Amino acid sequence: MSKIISNKNNLQVLYEDNHIIVVNKRAGDIVQGDKTGDKPLSEVVKEYIAVKYNKPGAVYLGVVHRLDRPTTGIVVFARTSKALPRLNKLFANKEAQKTYWAVVKNTPPKKGDTLVHWLKRNSKQNKSYAHKKEVPDSKKAILEYKILKELDHYCALEVLLHTGRHHQIRTQLSNIGSIIKGDLKYGADRSNKDGSIHLHARKLTFVHPVKKEPLTIIAPPPSDAIWDSVLQ
Repeated sequence: MSKIISNKNNLQVLYEDNHIIVVNKRAGDIVQGDKTGDKPLSEVVKEYIAVKYNKPGAVYLGVVHRLDRPTTGIVVFARTSKALPRLNKLFANKEAQKTYWAVVKNTPPKKGDTLVHWLKRNSKQNKSYAHKKEVPDSKKAILEYKILKELDHYCALEVLLHTGRHHQIRTQLSNIGSIIKGDLKYGADRSNKDGSIHLHARKLTFVHPVKKEPLTIIAPPPSDAIWDSVLQ
């Protein structure tokens, strides 16, 4: 794992080589352009590559996956047209192991458990709803969680994703009464001042699409009092 690099765009690069670049997304960043017109993370990464490698003209960058806007942590981009389809296949086949950290208001009923729900997305609300049994247009969602640390007023969880559904962790944790700190959409009492939620893509393990070597990336969470206490 390479040294974390920061630059004038406040881009935190966790790993890079000729084929891929992995960054630590901040809360509020959008991965790819949308109707808001806000500058996406993909453009910031392109600018970083253009400056660092003195590349004239357009920089190639492939978006492999996304994180919700208020979520922080690991995002992988492809730097070559050779790497992109391989990364897409790797993620589609669930060959990338994703581990998240979440800080929740209420301690879960069990120290560790596997949650299985059927999630149905409401596009108008940009929200998903969890059901115990399959309903029309729902998708099966599976995650494992364990208690990482109990804090004074919150509980930190480590979450291993087995499926990648819309707002999956947010929906499933809220369904068992463990609402993520700051997540108003899923039942939090109050928002975080910066609009973030305390959900962080902490670790990603996969086989490099070109080098075929195992790669584990770890992203430090944002520096705030709660995340700092999780790390202590």
